[in-house]
Formats: sequence, C-alpha cells, structure tokens
Amino acid sequence: MTFLRHTAPVMVLLLAACNEPTAIGPGGEGAPTVSFVVMKQESITITTELPGRTASYESSDVRPQVNGIIEARLFAEGSVVREGQPLYRIDSAPYVTAFASSRAGLARAEAAIASSEEQARRYGELVKINAVSRQDYENALTTAAQARADVAAQHASLKNAQIDLSRTIVRAPISGRIGRSLATTGALVSASQTQALAVIQRLDPIFVDIQQSSADLLKLRQRMLTGTVTREGNPKVQLILEDGSAYGAKGELRFADVTVDQSTGSQVIRALFPNPDGLLMPGMFVRARLDQGAQKNAMLVPQRAVGRDERGNPIAMVVGADNKVEVRLLQATGTSGSNWVVTGGLKQGDKVIVEGGMMLRPGMPVTPRAWKPKNGQVRPVGTNPTQVKQN
Repeated sequence: MTFLRHTAPVMVLLLAACNEPTAIGPGGEGAPTVSFVVMKQESITITTELPGRTASYESSDVRPQVNGIIEARLFAEGSVVREGQPLYRIDSAPYVTAFASSRAGLARAEAAIASSEEQARRYGELVKINAVSRQDYENALTTAAQARADVAAQHASLKNAQIDLSRTIVRAPISGRIGRSLATTGALVSASQTQALAVIQRLDPIFVDIQQSSADLLKLRQRMLTGTVTREGNPKVQLILEDGSAYGAKGELRFADVTVDQSTGSQVIRALFPNPDGLLMPGMFVRARLDQGAQKNAMLVPQRAVGRDERGNPIAMVVGADNKVEVRLLQATGTSGSNWVVTGGLKQGDKVIVEGGMMLRPGMPVTPRAWKPKNGQVRPVGTNPTQVKQN
C-alpha cells in the first residue's frame, strides 16, 4: 500500500505526458532545428595545386676543345662566374709551336706569290711579241694563281692555329653558378671526351616544370570552349616549398608542352620564377598553385553540408517550401578550402542545411535558422570571391 501511494502520482504524470499532443507542423515545437546558408552565385577563381620540380634557366657543360694537360684551375668551386671568364689553363706549348709554324708557312707563301706574279707579268709582255709561247704564258698564270691560293690556305691555317692556341684557356660559355670541378690539375683532357670539366647553371630566373593530368587540362579547355570558365592575361603561380612554406615571389606560366607523356598521362607546364637570393635550386620538389581561370555562376557549399547517395553522387538537403526538407543532386567541379564548388543542382537563394541534418528525411518539417560559423570554421557562402581547387 505504501508503494502504490508513492508511485501513483508519478504514473499519472507519465500518462498525462504521453497523451499531450506534439506540434509537428512547420516551425512547430516538435520540428528539429537546422542551420542553413543561403546560396549565392559568384565568379570563382579556379586554382590547382600540382607537383613540380625546379630546373635551371640555362645550363652548360664546360668542355675542353683541344687536347692537353690541365696546368691550372682558375675558379672557386660553387662561385658565380661570368661569360668568358677563364676557368682552366691547358698546356699551350704544342699550340704555340703550331701557331709559329703556320705563321712561317704564310710568310713563305707570300714570298712565293710575289715571284710568280712577276713572272706572269713578264710573260704577258713577251707573248705579245712572240718571244715566249702561249703555253709558257698560261703556265705562268697558273703558277701565280696557285701561289695566291697557297697564301689563302696559309691564312686559314694560321687562323686555325690561333684558335687552338686561344682554346688552351677554357672559358665560361654562360654566366651562372659553377659546380664542383670534375677534373684536377695534371689531368689529361681531350676535345672528344664525354665527361664535362664542370657544369654552369643560371639560377636567376629559374624554371619550375609542373606535371598536370591531361584529363584535367581537357576538362578545363572544354569549360573554356563552352564559356563557363574564362581566363584573362597570363596566370600567376604560387610555389609551396618542401617545408610547407610559401615562396615569396609569384611566377608566370610560359608554356604547356604539346605532347602527353604516355607513361604517366600528364602534361608538362613550365613556369618562370625570379630567384635573386638563390633560394630555389635545380631539382627541388615543390608544389605549384595555378590560377587557371574564373568559374562563372558557381556557388560555394560547405563540405559538411554535402553527402553522398547510394551511387556516390554528391547531394545536399535544403529547406524547401513550408520549411520541409528537400534533397538536391549536385554538380560539383572542385573544392575551395572547406567548400564544394557547385555548378548545378542548386539555384540562387536556396537554403542549404549545414547543421542538424543527420536524421532528416525528405519532406520532414524543420525549424530553420541562419548558420553562424564559429572561429576556425568555413565562412558563410557568398560573401567574397574565392578560389577553387579543381577536381
């Protein structure tokens, strides 16, 4: 009796609570509360982050052009050299001798030409009075012509000897930073050797070779042809270095290769960057963010508001008529930070549910309220143009 006396009031309250009607109409007290963002069409810059490697603007092997023994190295390894600067000195004694011999041969040929031309002149006078035969006169003319040809040949031989002598000083073919020396003093080198003596690379400016999928480039070109994506001017490129930091200066795209690598299915895009401090070195791995155009009439939808259907297609729930839930199938072209870039499935002014949509079903009434992002969360959609990372 005591137990029934204490529990009776509680049971009456529970029964009263069960029999109380629940408001389930639009905006009623029983409708779940959801937060939404209002869609707004805007022009969005398409950016793509791709892997790449740095490459020197100019690179030249330092090679000997004559045979001989290296007498001296005339540069400091790793220093900056200028075009024409002496780098190595090769033993010049054989080439000094060859130059002197060619010069003596020229003097001998010049002396012979004077005698032969004088004889041809005399025979020309004598043949007029039949003092010499016509044949002798023609032979004299031939001898004089051969002497002139010998002089020309000796001039060329002397010039060649002079060139070989000058090549005993190996000079820098370009300006840039020179690497380690691959030959030491006393080494025998030849003009036909395959190994370079050193390598000079020009590092300011510097190239970055970027690899992009040919399929992505095809999609971008198709969007440009249809007018959904536009591009003006020469796009800028931002580099992300190996340590995750951003490179201070932006680069410019120079060209895209006209062929696709059959093994990787990618296309090489080359960008040019200033490198006054030498921070970028050839062969470094970097990531490049490219501005590839502006996507027209796109909308940014927070990723947390986008789900997938049974086929894997992106979907979103919106607050429809009478504050009832509707499901929309989206056409997404990429991401921008924590947002999806949507080009189809939504229209301007749609209220996309961001929070409170876990247990919702189509047609369920909800109590909507504007979404207020917390610190660190994505910004409300439609406030400013932003950038999109292409899929």
